[in-house]
Amino acid sequence: MRRALYPASFDPIHYGHIDIAQRAARLFDELIIGVYDRPNKRLLFDAGERLALVEKSLQHIPNVRVAIYGGLTVDYAREVGAIAIIRGLRVFSDFELEFRMALANRRLAPDIEIVNLIAGEAYVHLSSSTVREIASLGGDVSTMVPLHVQEALRQRFTELNQSDDRPVYMISMTD
Repeated sequence: MRRALYPASFDPIHYGHIDIAQRAARLFDELIIGVYDRPNKRLLFDAGERLALVEKSLQHIPNVRVAIYGGLTVDYAREVGAIAIIRGLRVFSDFELEFRMALANRRLAPDIEIVNLIAGEAYVHLSSSTVREIASLGGDVSTMVPLHVQEALRQRFTELNQSDDRPVYMISMTD
């Protein structure tokens, strides 16, 4: 069985992620979506919430399994028997980061291939940071995320706006 791992923080999952997952699922017998539990950035949703949002977003793809993981991505890929790690590329600036990560992962795990899929044209503008920023300001993200993710965003920002600890979500070039 040819198994691949698609790792990300998915904070939150958006249509660009879903596009990459659907396309990767056609290339492999099984695709594991790895929801990274401790990315080095401020999160809007905890790991369990992100897992639930991803599972519901990808439930229509029969050969997809979603799991939370921590530690080195290549170690998790080996643990689940993945022969490849899937990464999405949107814009040229993504290439440098992904290139460096692929080289590091190649050094750590030469037996695991890195497969980069170019984002579909309709999704090159999407990032989780963009979605968070627009949603935090009450903007319409209906063309960017599924309905259940829109509702989770609305609810989370309502909660945050009622507290004194309101984080600001700005666009990051690496998200």
